[in-house]
Amino acid sequence: MSRTTTSYDSAVDVHDTAIVDRGAELGSSVRVGPFAIIGPGVRIGANSQVGPRVLIEKDTTVGAGCRIANGAVLGTDPQDLKYEGEKTFLEIGDRTVIREFATLNRGTAAGGVTLVGSDCLLMAYCHIAHDCEIGNHVIISNATNMAGHVAIEDWAIVSGLVAIHQFVRIGAHAFVGGGSRINRDVPPFCKATGNPSPKLYGLNAIGLDRRGFSPDVRRCLKKTYRILFQSEWNLSQALRKVGEDPELTCPEVRYFLDFIRTSQRGIIF
Repeated sequence: MSRTTTSYDSAVDVHDTAIVDRGAELGSSVRVGPFAIIGPGVRIGANSQVGPRVLIEKDTTVGAGCRIANGAVLGTDPQDLKYEGEKTFLEIGDRTVIREFATLNRGTAAGGVTLVGSDCLLMAYCHIAHDCEIGNHVIISNATNMAGHVAIEDWAIVSGLVAIHQFVRIGAHAFVGGGSRINRDVPPFCKATGNPSPKLYGLNAIGLDRRGFSPDVRRCLKKTYRILFQSEWNLSQALRKVGEDPELTCPEVRYFLDFIRTSQRGIIF
């Protein structure tokens, strides 16, 4: 890596073959690899690393301590026929890792921005479409592809080769199995897998244990799951039963119920 001769902070390292637009802002100790291209309106936080042949087209914010691997493409136009060139954005939090050849589009007029949180891992060849919202500590595995307006909440894990329909929500601490076709919302704390008809397969017990959920909370979630998805009641009746149970008043259960009640696409079960 050769030291840049531009007006950047002295700790910034830009390879001679990289192209950095004068309208881009690079924070302290940013490193930019060979043949990378960084366009106008791009801001990269301190201590981030941009690998070789990375394209960050425009109007993209990358947080501090991020790592972007070879050939990743960020901040390109949304793949939406309704897009007419309006100014939109891509925003990525701190310490997120984006691996080889992942693609992340900017938003459209409908939402204005595509969001990726902090401490995420986006593996090789995954695609984050326009107006998606990815929370914090999310893992998205290789070659997973999502349509526009998908929301994936904190600590969710999506395995490889998963196709996610537009406007689908995946709840916090959920786990989606590999090769699945997700066309409805995945409730929080649950495991879902299947193609073409995904189903729930219980709580994400290992994930809840790793995240430090107390035994009492896990018992409440287990009872809630059984009432909602393994009882003789339909979903509306089951939601009412859980809401009336004095043992099921913890915040996690309330969030579980609210997620289901506010679902627009319907719930996988």
